[in-house]
Amino acid sequence: MSPTTILIIIIIYFGLLILISNIVSKKSSDNDTFFKANKNSKWYLVAFGMIGTALSGVTFISVPGEVGNPDLQFKYFQFVLGNAIGFLIIAKVLLPLYYRMNLTSIYSYIEQRLGVVSYKTAASIFLISRTIGSAFRLYLVVIVLQRYVFDAFDVPFALTVLISLGLIFAYTYRGGLKTIIITDSLQTFFLVSSVFLTIIFICQSLDLSFFQAFETVKESNYSKIFFFEDYLKGNYFWKQILGGIFVTIAMVGLDQDLMQKNLSCKNIGEAQKNMFTFTGIFVVINIFFLSVGALLYMFAAKNGIEIPMIDGVARTDFLFPEIALKSLGIVPAVVFLLGLTAATFATTDSALTALTTSFCVDFLSMDKSENKSNTTNVRTRHFVHIGFSLLMFLVIIIFNAVNDASVVKMIFKIASYTYGPLLGLYAFGLFMKSKTVHDKLVPFICLISPAICFFISKYSVELLGNYTLDNELIIVNGFITFIGLLLISKPATENTRY
Repeated sequence: MSPTTILIIIIIYFGLLILISNIVSKKSSDNDTFFKANKNSKWYLVAFGMIGTALSGVTFISVPGEVGNPDLQFKYFQFVLGNAIGFLIIAKVLLPLYYRMNLTSIYSYIEQRLGVVSYKTAASIFLISRTIGSAFRLYLVVIVLQRYVFDAFDVPFALTVLISLGLIFAYTYRGGLKTIIITDSLQTFFLVSSVFLTIIFICQSLDLSFFQAFETVKESNYSKIFFFEDYLKGNYFWKQILGGIFVTIAMVGLDQDLMQKNLSCKNIGEAQKNMFTFTGIFVVINIFFLSVGALLYMFAAKNGIEIPMIDGVARTDFLFPEIALKSLGIVPAVVFLLGLTAATFATTDSALTALTTSFCVDFLSMDKSENKSNTTNVRTRHFVHIGFSLLMFLVIIIFNAVNDASVVKMIFKIASYTYGPLLGLYAFGLFMKSKTVHDKLVPFICLISPAICFFISKYSVELLGNYTLDNELIIVNGFITFIGLLLISKPATENTRY
């Protein structure tokens, strides 16, 4: 497929999103619409749209790309099973709490439970974590667009990033969450369709029926799921399960982005129905993503396609786009492009909306009754939205300059450091009802804990007898934060027990 054709498809795609945005936000573009979608979202749209937000371009490219590693194969599915358990815990424990307190920002719970400084600390952790994580995810799709489209037009990488963020801003700045609920559902449709269609296209190229492909993948050297052999390694089953549970609780249940969608449902019953439905779809779709990875490596082996080299390093992230855009034909290339674009932009548009909401609510107090009538709030929100778009732009430029690792590994590694303190804060709030904390000391605990974890992770082989910390690092981080909060705790008053 030529770069010009790809560019035309992208323009049409974003034109459709902007059109939807204008229709959705035509009647109202106030802050209640932007922050909470007027508390009127349909649970089935939220459930379906969350698939695109939760998966992102990382799942779309990096996860299939890593299947070829003999030490990984389908290892990621162990993590997904942990994710599923984490989603169920969120539905049963955290969602009822958020609905009972009628929260716009989930970090308002920390304010009422532990104090204002703790509240600002929790919100700041989210802003930092989500900005970095979303920038990494967007970076992944931008480098693909740069390699296969914009390099042909001599467009610099920085301008490609700026254009991408500008397009996202164009369809989110007015309707916010109300627009996102609709556009994410559309983008999830493209993402899910692209996975199934890609499997069909590769099966046809390999002369396999769907059921033959299933058996071929099952019998291949790429499909091992469970790793019980060596608990010292990062792929060990229980490490992946526990890591999946706690990463999900922290990165979803304690993250304004995905919880904001859940809180836009009419009531707790619909929100939980959404979460249960989403969990089932999430598990199934990840099986197909991993299967795509196995089929890609089989196709590459049959046709003599090697993993693309970037700056002298083999990059498995590029195997899927290399095959889809150059070896399968025009229709599969279009399908792949729509899936990749949908996966990544569904994540980034949602993140920008959540970042704007958190800053406006947690730091500018726009949800307070005395501030709701302020006529300048909407304009201020627009400036905040622009500000986070520019901040994400800078993070992507910096990451592009220093990146030398698999994106999926980098994202979850950083999440272990940044979301760990949130895990500790909420665990303390939920389980230590009789205690609160010396509020002004909380930021220090939330800085010390990741620093200790970095030291433990760096020297884990020496300190822990060849034990390698993987996704379970977030548990260690949360535990250290919890112990630190205990050390600065004091008896709670009646007003701080929730």
